[in-house]
This record gives sequence, C-alpha cells and structure tokens, in this order.
Amino acid sequence: VQLQASGGGLVQPGGSLRLSCAASGSIIGIDNMGWYRQAPGKQREMLAFITDGGSTNYADSAKGRFTISRGNAKKTVYLQMDSLKPEDTAVYYCNAVIGASDSTWSEHWGQGTLVTVSS
Repeated sequence: VQLQASGGGLVQPGGSLRLSCAASGSIIGIDNMGWYRQAPGKQREMLAFITDGGSTNYADSAKGRFTISRGNAKKTVYLQMDSLKPEDTAVYYCNAVIGASDSTWSEHWGQGTLVTVSS
C-alpha cells in the first residue's frame, strides 16, 4: 500500500495549484484522507481532511482558499489551492487511513510534494 502525491511546483502569488494523491496496492478500504504541510523550520500542520462519506474539515489557514475533495473511486484525494501566498510555501503531504488486504488498518503518508509561491 502506498500514497503517491503530485502537482506541486512554482506558482506566483495569487495563483492556483491542484495537488493530487493516489492510493495504490491491495486495499480493501480507505477511511479519512487529508493534506498536511511543513514549511522550513516549522512543524507539520494539518490543512484539511475528508471522510469516506465526504465530510470535510479545514484548518483556519486553509479555510476559504483551499478545497479538499476525493475522486469517484475514493482512492484519490485532491487539494485545490487558490489565492496562494508566499507563506504557503512548504512541502505538502497527503495522509490516509487505509485498510489492507490482510484486514489491518493503518495510517499512511505520501512522499511530499514541494509548493513554492514566489514571484
């Protein structure tokens, strides 16, 4: 079981990016999926998560500018980021609680994707 994140890059202030994270492997189910970020010299912070049923929760830093969603097969999670600011520069990580084919459920992290907001 693994999570693969993509979509990071360099964007100008005020621009947008859409991050994607796909789960793969022998999966029987996925519970919550979420996005975190870690800026240089700072602790990792939760940005948003979405439940299997589609309920969402956002950190104050993400409300109004970021939107989390899941794909139809619910194995992919997206983070649409609008009105980006230089302080959004960070490595972004996806996270999910995944049930594997051996019936164990555990938390998994993607490898991180760098977002740089700069002119």
